[in-house]
Amino acid sequence: MCKSGKLLITTLAMVLLTATAQAKPKTIVFATLHDRGSTADMATDHGLGMANMKMPSAMGIKLSKDQVPAGDVVFKVTNSSKETAHEMLIFHYVDGMKFPYDPKILKIDEDKAGSLGEVSETEPEKAGEVELDLKPGKYVVLCNVPGHFANGMWALLTVK
Repeated sequence: MCKSGKLLITTLAMVLLTATAQAKPKTIVFATLHDRGSTADMATDHGLGMANMKMPSAMGIKLSKDQVPAGDVVFKVTNSSKETAHEMLIFHYVDGMKFPYDPKILKIDEDKAGSLGEVSETEPEKAGEVELDLKPGKYVVLCNVPGHFANGMWALLTVK
């Protein structure tokens, strides 16, 4: 191999090593979407900011971490339900804010609330994922299938 070929290979190797060393690792958050089955009572006031938001409910989202560093966050979402489809959306959250919830359709207006990303409706016992670059702050993850948010299907995440 000629001298210029060796120089090119050495330069490329150094660029690759530098880029790899500077890349921040992705944070993985496992999210489990769960419910007690279709025969469980559905609450209507357990959503974030609603009257009984801290009461136990028939549905929920369990995050493997409630605090992560800023940067790329991969949400690996599993629907553990045996019979109900769920989804998971991510929104920026400020303490005390109210989501634009429409009680007629039992959903949040995702556009008005500013959805940052989602794992669309996932069939029972299936999985999906979404990756987002999150800045420091608070976020809420929630299921926006009709009635699920108001039944307590949400969780908070802090990004530092």
